[in-house]
Amino acid sequence: MRKLSSLMLVLLIAVTTVYAGGYQVRLQGQQQTTMGLIGTPLVFGSSGIFYNPGTLSFMETTYDFSAGVSILKSNATFQKDFTNYQAKTHNPLKPPFSAYGAYKINDKFAVGIGVYTPYGSTANWDDDWAGRMLVQNISLKAIYVQPTVSYKISEDMGIGIGLVYATGDVKLQRGLPYSDDSKVNLNGKTSSWGFNVGFYYKISDQLTFGASYRSKIKMKLENGDATFTIPQSLGALVPPSGTFNADLPMPANLDVGIAYKFDEKLTLAAEINYVFWSAYKSLDFTSTDVPVLNSSSPREYSNSLIMRIGGEYKLNDKITLRAGAYYDPSPTSDIYFSPETVSLNTIAFTFGATYDYSENLQFTVSYLQTNGMETSKSYAPANFSGKYQTVAYIPGFGIRYRF
Repeated sequence: MRKLSSLMLVLLIAVTTVYAGGYQVRLQGQQQTTMGLIGTPLVFGSSGIFYNPGTLSFMETTYDFSAGVSILKSNATFQKDFTNYQAKTHNPLKPPFSAYGAYKINDKFAVGIGVYTPYGSTANWDDDWAGRMLVQNISLKAIYVQPTVSYKISEDMGIGIGLVYATGDVKLQRGLPYSDDSKVNLNGKTSSWGFNVGFYYKISDQLTFGASYRSKIKMKLENGDATFTIPQSLGALVPPSGTFNADLPMPANLDVGIAYKFDEKLTLAAEINYVFWSAYKSLDFTSTDVPVLNSSSPREYSNSLIMRIGGEYKLNDKITLRAGAYYDPSPTSDIYFSPETVSLNTIAFTFGATYDYSENLQFTVSYLQTNGMETSKSYAPANFSGKYQTVAYIPGFGIRYRF
């Protein structure tokens, strides 16, 4: 049971910028996605609500609206140690989305609101795979709402802050050792609050700097539902259903980036994201009606540093091309690694283009691919080990209207 709850924690930590390893990424702006998911030192209108609230007051128009959707297709593979046994997830397509609106009140103040899904996916292992006692399948839906205000301190400097409301629900299933068909299903809903602050500085006409901080959030899950499917003969030992509680810590994130505009056509950018994963040492949860759910599960995550590079080239008055890449190291422990979310050292690349249909209307297409490097991992408490590898293919489309 405790391993299932840890999955809920990992997936609901969606307000963070990028998860270390695997295929969980911040798809909160299509233009940023095309540049290696860099957004802190760049002004891309209302999508700055997520990436850097400090950029919002630098919008060139009074109103700015943008929306985007991505199609996420991901798979993880596993090969058990010292055998030829292999398993693979069979995940359906999922459409993470984002939508923003911003209004520039005057030359100093801008306000806006964003609604986005930092994570929305499903991981399906076969019910009878070798790790069925750890996890069989999981489905997550998460939505985040962020009202934001930004203030231009001077012609070259701006700050902003956003209040984050996070809500989500998750469904988890894992096998039980009582019979081939024994399993437990966990369902839970939770919500919490956090904040996002940003700073933007136009050092010169060519060089810009940005920094943003996303707070740690503690998601408190209460009265989640646990349902058991077990042989009737064990009904006196394990109840058919029950509830459970858990505190879900969400690590803080610090993003720092720079961008340099060489001329009217070419801009290059670099960014680092520091994720305070060391807050995730263990997961503890309790149940008053199902004592078997009471447990403490070690994870021993470490802080991680993600490095990004990206660039854009204005081909002509209508078309802007972009590309980028990043390296995303896994924060997981080698001996407390679970297939609930397969988080590996990941290399990713992105590319895409924006088409200016008119002075006010833009369309952007993007593509992101992440490749989790094959790595040997184990979960020592269950004596389960093997090699893992992941890949995710994520095309996207966005629209922006400003006036």
